[in-house]
Amino acid sequence: MKIAVDAMGGDYAPTEVVKGVEMARDRYSDMHFQLYGPKDQVEPLIANNERITVIHTEQVIEMGEEPVRAVKKKKDSSMVKAAEAVKNGDADAFLSGGNTGALLTAGLFIVGRIKGIERPALTTTLPMVEGPNSKFVMLDVGANADSRPFHLYQYAFMGNYYAKAVLGIKNPRVGLLNNGTEADKGDKLHRAVHDLLAANHDLNFIGNVESRELLNGAADVVVTDGFTGNAALKSTEGTALTMLNLIKSSIMNGGLTDKLGAYLLKNTFKEINTKLDYSKYGGAVLIGVKAPVVKMHGSSKATTVRNTLGQIHTMVESNTVGQIVDYFNAHADAMKAIKQEAKNN
Repeated sequence: MKIAVDAMGGDYAPTEVVKGVEMARDRYSDMHFQLYGPKDQVEPLIANNERITVIHTEQVIEMGEEPVRAVKKKKDSSMVKAAEAVKNGDADAFLSGGNTGALLTAGLFIVGRIKGIERPALTTTLPMVEGPNSKFVMLDVGANADSRPFHLYQYAFMGNYYAKAVLGIKNPRVGLLNNGTEADKGDKLHRAVHDLLAANHDLNFIGNVESRELLNGAADVVVTDGFTGNAALKSTEGTALTMLNLIKSSIMNGGLTDKLGAYLLKNTFKEINTKLDYSKYGGAVLIGVKAPVVKMHGSSKATTVRNTLGQIHTMVESNTVGQIVDYFNAHADAMKAIKQEAKNN
């Protein structure tokens, strides 16, 4: 299992990326890592080069660069070279914590989309505080700001296979993120998507779900357009961080009784923090392309890098991409018919 890693992607790269890779190497005996970046910056950080190869690159795509232009101009960048390794069959998956737009561009135009899939989607895993499972997936969370009904219809199938293969959920409950649970809720786009999903019997579609119920186990796969998904994701993350900071500041500004109470509830607070820590589930996956392409948060430290590589290990081992390819190949004619139906409506 060969993983191409953009060693220069992220706020703490390459130091934390290298540390995380070594942690993953020690955990997974069947993983080999290709680190792309300037050798003089990457090699001195490696404590043990077992199953780690450094491929020298001269350029780095910075966070603020325009994505498409950067990918086109910087052919010898760590991100582009890592993506090309996957395209050429020299690696099984691609990981970066760098410029999100550039990663999406490299995934789409270098690695390439799966035949039959119109729009790959960015997929993230979030904690399920209550419900039958410990986590759920949501897509799209930012790859496509504008979407059509057929795109969301395809997201549902990709998310379904991801939940089965990576999260181990046998019959994932698929829900459509909307502004109400009734079937006739939402704008024209969401009503059309609801009707398409409700008519398909290959999915365990449970109908519309509301954003306030996401962490409470509303569904195992939440389907949405990229604009709404990104806003919902950032709102959820921001609310969780704000509440934790509010509790902490209230305790610190309180009296002795407040601090004593916090000490007695230390294990409870630790459990809450652990449940809300989405970074332990890895990165966001660009699903719908020919190999696993995974985006870590730019502020990822070594532990998150290791966890994300564990996520990639599961994807490659379970052949998630292959399962999606097989389904879309087997249902190509049906997909064309549904696409036409969606256009007509």
